[in-house]
Amino acid sequence: MRQLSDDEDIALTSGIAAFEAKHFARSMGLLSPFAEEGHPDAQYRMAIMAQNGLGMVANELLAFKYMRAAAEAGFPLAQHGLGFMYLEGECVEKNAEQAIAWFRKAAEHGLAGSQTTLAMLYAEGRGVEKDPEEARRWYKMAGFDM
Repeated sequence: MRQLSDDEDIALTSGIAAFEAKHFARSMGLLSPFAEEGHPDAQYRMAIMAQNGLGMVANELLAFKYMRAAAEAGFPLAQHGLGFMYLEGECVEKNAEQAIAWFRKAAEHGLAGSQTTLAMLYAEGRGVEKDPEEARRWYKMAGFDM
């Protein structure tokens, strides 16, 4: 990914700020070019907007495209988001094995939400063999005293 100019960096930061402020149409306009260029943070936020119809018409294909691209680029929030897409069958066909793999990638980056999700999946035996010890391990990693 190429280095951004100062003006581009300001536009990307403004797009993220607009997203956080729930000004989705403005955010979409600012982030779309960066998402197309392969900026994972922009792709992740564009995926959220496309999935939920925020600032644009809902578009599951676009949501999956951007979420997967950001996840493959190593963006932990997108890895977590892609895990949920696969777990729930949103924007993509349900696939527990893929869900676990993406949650694990995000969890290994230290994302507590993914660590907690993995713990719950192991505790329930959902998508994986039920394993109370593995569930405790992930809960502990997430900061829960078990």
